[in-house]
Amino acid sequence: MISKDYMIMAAQGIHARPATTLIKLTKNFKSAVSLKKGDKVVRLNSILNILSMTIKGGETVCVIIEGEDEVSAATAIDLFFTEELKHL
Repeated sequence: MISKDYMIMAAQGIHARPATTLIKLTKNFKSAVSLKKGDKVVRLNSILNILSMTIKGGETVCVIIEGEDEVSAATAIDLFFTEELKHL
């Protein structure tokens, strides 16, 4: 299991467009990927799951990855949060 915290740098937070991109990204891997904010944890397999968390800019979330290709998934997700999400 790999888990990593990310501060959301995009002022708009995670809205529909980046949520959709994140779901498409995680579908490339066999590992189960979850997102945690506070006490709430959701699987990254549904846009409604992500949007229900109402993640705003400046908040911190934790990504949890479990599975056979978790290292590859973690690398790709790290790139998404550190490079792509800050520009949305």
